[in-house]
Amino acid sequence: MLHRIAAVAAAALLLAAPAFAQQGKLPPLRTGVDGTFAPHAFPKLGGGIEGFQIDLFKEVARRMGREITIDSVSFSTLIPGMAAGRYDFIAAPTTVTKERAENMLFTAGYLWTAYQFGIKKGTPPIKGWADLKGKAVSVNKGTPYETLSKKMGQEIGFDVQVYDTQPDATQAVLSGRAYATLGGNTTIVYAASKNPQFVADLELKDTRAHWAAPTPKENVTLRNQLQDAIDCMKKDGSLVKMSTKWFGKEPAADALERVITPGYGVPGMPGYDPTPHPLKCG
Repeated sequence: MLHRIAAVAAAALLLAAPAFAQQGKLPPLRTGVDGTFAPHAFPKLGGGIEGFQIDLFKEVARRMGREITIDSVSFSTLIPGMAAGRYDFIAAPTTVTKERAENMLFTAGYLWTAYQFGIKKGTPPIKGWADLKGKAVSVNKGTPYETLSKKMGQEIGFDVQVYDTQPDATQAVLSGRAYATLGGNTTIVYAASKNPQFVADLELKDTRAHWAAPTPKENVTLRNQLQDAIDCMKKDGSLVKMSTKWFGKEPAADALERVITPGYGVPGMPGYDPTPHPLKCG
């Protein structure tokens, strides 16, 4: 009888072992991108999405030992989605601003971004905001480009058209509904490389900022883990290779694909932790 009890107990332990193993495995990371924001994330032939952000965060998750699920949604839904607990972090390129950094935690930057205008071929180049008086500027909804354009539009006197995606904002220029679109330099240059009727125009040099990955403010551990993986990609050169593949040129010496900033987060922004830490890369 005792032997039978021991055998049953042993069998029960064997059956339970996989369950214990599964309990110890972390669930997939949940995140999202604007799936119409080429070359960062856009539909690929055969289904699904591809782009710089997809390659970047699949590799980050791999280095963290995690699976990852990436939703393709409108950018304007990403921050509210993370606040509601739908996403663990945001994989879409997100500009670090003081206002955002007061409400979310950011990794260090992985790309520099600057605001740039795009115009239709044959349109006189834009020399400054004053050239837009009486005209219309198209922007992607929920982005800093919308915020700045609306502010300047009130000051100077031009209309701002808001679209759900950057391609829609670009199409508004090509169709003549808008005089110019304001977006991130990488997407404006990429769109111009794909459409000979669209021209990358004035870049606003004073708008250079970090693109980084935000997490909820309370999730310091995840922010730090994401940054560790990104920093290791900077250290071994894989982030430079990824950037060159998608943006068509090798990053400059001061590019954030190369530069590992001290501490965690973006120096000078809320949520930045300047404490030095050793970088351990597998």
